[in-house]
Amino acid sequence: MSNKVWVYIDQFKGQVHPASWEAMGAGRSLAEKLGGGVTALVFGPQAGGVADDAFLYGADEVLFADDATLEEYRPEPFVSLIAKLAKDSLPEVLLFPTTTRGRELAAMSSIDLETGVLPDVTALEVEDGRIVATRPVYAGKLLSKVICTTLPQIVTTRIRAFTAPEADSSRSGTPTKVEAVAAEDAIATKVVEYAERGGGVSLADASVIVSGGRGVSNNPALEPPGGMDEKEAETWRAQQGFKLIGELAETLGVSGQTLIIIKGEEKENLTNVAFLYARNSPEKLKKKVKKAID
Repeated sequence: MSNKVWVYIDQFKGQVHPASWEAMGAGRSLAEKLGGGVTALVFGPQAGGVADDAFLYGADEVLFADDATLEEYRPEPFVSLIAKLAKDSLPEVLLFPTTTRGRELAAMSSIDLETGVLPDVTALEVEDGRIVATRPVYAGKLLSKVICTTLPQIVTTRIRAFTAPEADSSRSGTPTKVEAVAAEDAIATKVVEYAERGGGVSLADASVIVSGGRGVSNNPALEPPGGMDEKEAETWRAQQGFKLIGELAETLGVSGQTLIIIKGEEKENLTNVAFLYARNSPEKLKKKVKKAID
């Protein structure tokens, strides 16, 4: 276990969060610059099968554990094992995907390992053997370059910021099973039940997101019912526009009077453009939106 870069694979009962493979892609890039390979960490039920997949996505070594204490996700036994392995092998970089579990494990691991965390990172560079991470601050208005002066350097990678490698069927390996270190009676958290959340869509899985508000509510192309005067017709169009935008907002889980186009790492706020053109020049607005998406 001499690899400098470790990547935590966030999986739950055999289902891997796609952001884990994105973190693997970031890890491979760092390993090439730092020298050495990538070690993947896979814990929980069905970890053995996921461990085999980790080789396909670029891992040179895989450490897995499927102890009964890891059957359900609870941070204490996961963090205890991560910290034990890291203290024994001294990796330089430990990557987590910025998922709900990944954020929690990164934060708690930093306490046990007495190091810092570089959260929600969108780009990684290596300068003089040290990781330089880029992360958004002030609600994404600025980008900050930060470093961690202690080891291991813990990083959480923002979802969709890094490219996941393609699975390579020519890659293979033998994963190493490791033993859990936390006894059941020492784990404070107990899982009572799960409640499945239904409906909605995952914005994290979307390649392009279009969100609208008041600026696109009035559409002159809509033909109001006969007998309405100009003011009534304008009100009717606005109502139809808000009805459509309301359905879109409910589906996407957003609110407010905004039009924001998000594509990959790029985000463009077209709210002012929408207010300017939606009512009087809808074709111009369509061209602006199409240009932002294309």
